[in-house]
Amino acid sequence: MSDSMVFSGIIVRATGGNYYVETPDGDVVKCAARGIFRARGISPAAGDFVRVETEGDPVITDISERRNYLVRPPLANLDVIVFVNSTSEPAVNSFILDKLIAIADSKGIEPIIAFTKIDLKTAGEFPEIYRRIGIPVCVVDNLTGEGACDVKRLITGKTAAFVGNSGVGKSSLLNNLYPELNLDIADISKKLGRGRHTTRQVELFKRDGGYIADTPGFSTVDTERYCKIPKEELDYAFREFRPFLGKCEFANCAHIKERGCAVKAAAETGEIAQSRYRSYVRMFEESKNDWEKGSK
Repeated sequence: MSDSMVFSGIIVRATGGNYYVETPDGDVVKCAARGIFRARGISPAAGDFVRVETEGDPVITDISERRNYLVRPPLANLDVIVFVNSTSEPAVNSFILDKLIAIADSKGIEPIIAFTKIDLKTAGEFPEIYRRIGIPVCVVDNLTGEGACDVKRLITGKTAAFVGNSGVGKSSLLNNLYPELNLDIADISKKLGRGRHTTRQVELFKRDGGYIADTPGFSTVDTERYCKIPKEELDYAFREFRPFLGKCEFANCAHIKERGCAVKAAAETGEIAQSRYRSYVRMFEESKNDWEKGSK
């Protein structure tokens, strides 16, 4: 690289105010960011496509418009999110999973679900619930690697984040997919029922024509604090509700207690899974309570 040049690239790691940008030639350059981004309330993130000027120390001077963005973990321009859930230790939390799927759908990111630890317990009815609504589901045995190829097929050529609570086997799955990454694996804490996640930052790894991101575990606090969906938009974030929207008796139907609600009727007949409908109701009440607190 010459002493003075301009290039476009993608941020593959962001940590401590330093940004590591992959150049079109495949090199990675450590960069600072212009102060103007902070003034605008913008923080460069892994996945951002940026313009870099290298007159002196390399500096990010522009960030391309994002297709999508997650605040926590900070990631931009995702194609898919693989939500990793263990069937045991810890067990599947369907409400948290449904909340994360709604967030992905609301941002135009394709959700994929991977169930792990099937050597301890089967995934039960969960795979069928989500396959029915068009979400790809993989059942993975991290001990043998069985099912990992299904995940790889779905993420090849895409920018994909792997997201999961501590202890669900996310790093083990990534190690099965890409053993050379040699990611740290935290032991399960029997006392807490979860592991100590060892990932310190978001980093993109170039694999199979795309990028994969290992991320610190999403927690309930993270989703509630950083990924709220307004109650008026929540029904659109549940994809199986969409065929019934506009068919309710009342135009402003919240799909909770209203007479003539097409969504509620579909849940009663089994066209919408009861667990998914319960998650919607709970999310709606949370969003409503947040709105009421903010309006006081």
